[in-house]
Amino acid sequence: MTDVSERDGELDLFEADGSGNVPVPAPGSTPPPPSVPEAPRPKVWSVSQVNRAVRGLLEESVEPLWVGGEIAGWTSSRAGHCYFGLKDERAQIRCVMFGREASQLPAAPEEGMQVRVFGDLTLYEAKGDYQLVARRLEPEGGEGLWRLAFEKLRARLEGEGLLAAERKRRLPRMPTCVGVVTSIDGAALHDILSVLARRAPWTRVMLRSTKVQGPGAALEIAAALDALGASGIPEVIIVGRGGGSVEDLWAFNEEPVARAIAACPVPVVSAVGHETDFTISDLVADLRAPTPSAAAEAVVPDGTIVLETLRRAPARLGRALAASSERRRAGVEARTRRLERSIERRLGPLRQALDAFAARLERSATTGVERRRARLVTLGGRLDALSPLSTLARGYAVATTPEGRLLRRASDAPSGTRFHLRLAEGTLAADSVGPPDVDTPHG
Repeated sequence: MTDVSERDGELDLFEADGSGNVPVPAPGSTPPPPSVPEAPRPKVWSVSQVNRAVRGLLEESVEPLWVGGEIAGWTSSRAGHCYFGLKDERAQIRCVMFGREASQLPAAPEEGMQVRVFGDLTLYEAKGDYQLVARRLEPEGGEGLWRLAFEKLRARLEGEGLLAAERKRRLPRMPTCVGVVTSIDGAALHDILSVLARRAPWTRVMLRSTKVQGPGAALEIAAALDALGASGIPEVIIVGRGGGSVEDLWAFNEEPVARAIAACPVPVVSAVGHETDFTISDLVADLRAPTPSAAAEAVVPDGTIVLETLRRAPARLGRALAASSERRRAGVEARTRRLERSIERRLGPLRQALDAFAARLERSATTGVERRRARLVTLGGRLDALSPLSTLARGYAVATTPEGRLLRRASDAPSGTRFHLRLAEGTLAADSVGPPDVDTPHG
């Protein structure tokens, strides 16, 4: 090994011979030049090592923090990861929100929206990009992002007509079975059951328990509505839960629940949160109740009122029937009077025309009768002139057999034949004595 000694203020280098003795150069001789040690080689880092070291420094030295800024270039991947920039007037930082956290957002923020992001600073080693891994993202102003998602879905459903007032159905007046979609562990179910038992203890309740908040709650609520509606048993369904924050109530602002309510074959009452809370399910449902208790009061009548109504029903029914009968009688009389006036208006001109026609007909008949009478007199005169009776009246007689056969020739009545003579007035019986002797003069 190398040993170093100091002499006259100078450093000399000697090589040890391994025995521990240090050789001394001879007087007058020139010592050999000292050997110079080689400089150490620098350590060379790889790019990956540098990025890994910087990442470690960032993650170890900076605690998770909130960063406020303006959204820039929001995009999402098929896997659900979201990439965006967060900027202010002088700088920008890259951000990433992975799928699990991104799925909790009610809607994607719009370009330029002011937000605050909570997350961890890190380095993306593959590209050397400094970035913020976002755990939470909230709009400045509280419910801006929730309100944005609410209004987008509301506008889409309104465009399809699902919020139209004319599609709202009336609730049954006295249902025998009420369906309920809520959590079996929530206070809302207790409130609903208490009100139903107090107001209408005869009513059956069909419960479909579901999650009412958190991931997957909307799909469970929609499936429960579909199942109750398809069963054909409940005549009306209450869907809802107790109060909470916007995030707690958000399942009732999601599209699957809205479409399940719209497609339900029986009326649906939405009872979500407290009186001041308002959700998409409230807009689509056939009736919005401010609380679960109010929903139960809306779907069934008060039993005491029903009993009192039944006690008063006979008297009310009698009065109603009498009033209805009187209204109908008055209506019939009024319609009869109107009909008579209408008929009179229609028949007046016809009656006048008929009178004029009858007068003309009478005149025409009288004239015709007179003409026919005159003609008949004339014809009667002619007929009378030709009548045998007229001949008889002039002194002639008509001989007939007793059977009424006319005797035209003397040979028709030989001697001893009984015959009749028809005179102008009366008939004579006679006997034939034969034809007269031609030589005998007429007396």
